[in-house]
Amino acid sequence: MVLDGLESQLKQHLGVGKSKKFMINVVRYADDFVITGASPEVLESVVKPWVEQFLAVRGLRLSPEKTRVVHIDQGFDFLGWNFRKYDGTLLIKPSKKNVKAFYGKVKEVIESSKTVKQEDLILKLNPMLRGWALYHQPVVAKQAYGRMDRRVFIKLWRWAKRRHPNKSLTWVQKRYFRTIGDRGWVFVATITEESGEKREIELYSLASTPIERHKKVSGVTIPSILPWKKWAKSCVWSGC
Repeated sequence: MVLDGLESQLKQHLGVGKSKKFMINVVRYADDFVITGASPEVLESVVKPWVEQFLAVRGLRLSPEKTRVVHIDQGFDFLGWNFRKYDGTLLIKPSKKNVKAFYGKVKEVIESSKTVKQEDLILKLNPMLRGWALYHQPVVAKQAYGRMDRRVFIKLWRWAKRRHPNKSLTWVQKRYFRTIGDRGWVFVATITEESGEKREIELYSLASTPIERHKKVSGVTIPSILPWKKWAKSCVWSGC
């Protein structure tokens, strides 16, 4: 990877003493990274110039749009999440940009499916909804799930009404929505299997996704090398 060595070389440049004193840490995923520290002055005047030089040697440069020094109380976006402290507590939530982009994709699918059967629309949307929900599963996402569920419902309700402009709202409701357990207004369709058996498929409920925090792993973990290989294998079986 082009950015391999970023963290180790930065700490080597700063020295052990300064790295610890100013709490310098690097978090990287592919070509995206965040560098945290206790001193904005050190980040701006020492760390940033060094990173620019590190990238220049590799034919890269920092993106002006993505690069800024910001206090954690103001928050920042990284990998589709917003990291921000609220009254001293760090909360990680789906970023507004990520939520907006995802809803745009869902909206596009619904609006381009005016003549599509309800069951086919559900089959289109469910992988999208489930994938988005699972991506945000480790963070504080319950509120975002609920809001997205409501926005998708409103869009589907309009989709259903437009298909039957001469029918009453009650008729449209009974045709496309049902009550399942303690959940009302569930977008449900009945499909017939090849065997002739009928079954119901429903729109995936984002709010039903349980929040499961990531297990913390050492930054030096290398799953392909023992003993980390044994640990990684045990995690697969135990669900850790």
